[in-house]
Amino acid sequence: MIDTYKSWYENRHGYAKAWKEKTGGKVLGYFCTYVPEEILYAANVLPVRILGSHEPQNVTEPHIFAMFCPFCRDCLAQGLEGKYDYLDGIMISQSCLHIRQAYTSWDLHIPMDFSYYLPMPHHVQSKHAVPFTRAEFETFKHKVEEWTGNTITDEDLNRGIEIVNRDRQLMKAVYETRKQPDPPLTGLEAMYMVVSSQLSNKVEHAEATEKFLAGLDSRSLGLGDNTRLMILGSENDDVEFIGMVEECGATFVQDDHCTGTRYFWDEADSNGDPLTLIAERYVNRLPCPTKDWPNRRRLDRILQFAKEWNAAGAIIIQQKFCDPHEIDIPAIKQALEAANVKVLFLELDVTVPAGQFKIRAEAFLEMLSEEDLF
Repeated sequence: MIDTYKSWYENRHGYAKAWKEKTGGKVLGYFCTYVPEEILYAANVLPVRILGSHEPQNVTEPHIFAMFCPFCRDCLAQGLEGKYDYLDGIMISQSCLHIRQAYTSWDLHIPMDFSYYLPMPHHVQSKHAVPFTRAEFETFKHKVEEWTGNTITDEDLNRGIEIVNRDRQLMKAVYETRKQPDPPLTGLEAMYMVVSSQLSNKVEHAEATEKFLAGLDSRSLGLGDNTRLMILGSENDDVEFIGMVEECGATFVQDDHCTGTRYFWDEADSNGDPLTLIAERYVNRLPCPTKDWPNRRRLDRILQFAKEWNAAGAIIIQQKFCDPHEIDIPAIKQALEAANVKVLFLELDVTVPAGQFKIRAEAFLEMLSEEDLF
């Protein structure tokens, strides 16, 4: 199944085009994981997350500040270069300033049949957050109905919840196997699984993941002697970086990324008014740094992950110029080190090869190995 996930990740555009040709359905690109995919699946729309190409570009300078993170500039570049010409629409949910600018520039300069900016409260801890979000989801549902020409019933919404929840449950079950002393999959394989779920039809992805999970009981990769690491921080689908670190004798056993656990870990309830249930899920899910205030909820989850998955160290990455995570990192670093989890901080640029970080990763792993001797 890893080859399937890898194919969906590497051939994301071909997959979406084939799905569209096969089903006649609409494909919508989105920029942030606060977009309620349940509503889109209820409307038989395929949501596809717009991710970076990890390639240098020179087309975004007239549209977006050079001091904005390379990830958002990479996303915009792909739109300007026509790589997403098959999309029927784009949308974003209230997110960081940088990716909002990528969406706005895309909306202004790349013709689309449908575009939508979904207000999502940053103050998700407010008592008003759920009713506000439900009202916004109601408006969004009506706009999707107008766009597709189809009515979205409560039955459709419940079906959307079931589809997305099923895929979340299976991926979470796969992650649970990584607690084992000899994990049955690498961190790179886990990344291919989760990121491909953001690029493919979730019914098909869940079928693949159910088969993958069934085979993990008998799978042994001999990873038991590797250093167990957790990775967290900014958006990260940098397979080159993950593979490089693991080749140095490490295994990533857990993560806290919007391309990882923050995307799928928390489910929507299945009993009640479906729009309220969906709103509650996105308000109460583990937040990204733009929404993790006034109380820092992420710290407890991160520490839980580090403990239960027995991580000896953590690599915290920050996409260059990523302000929300830059503010967040000192508190996370302090909390992990207080829990005796050593930390390596790296600032990445998704358009620059990751090989420059190999020596630092090797030194970090050597330090962890030396500490194990005493």
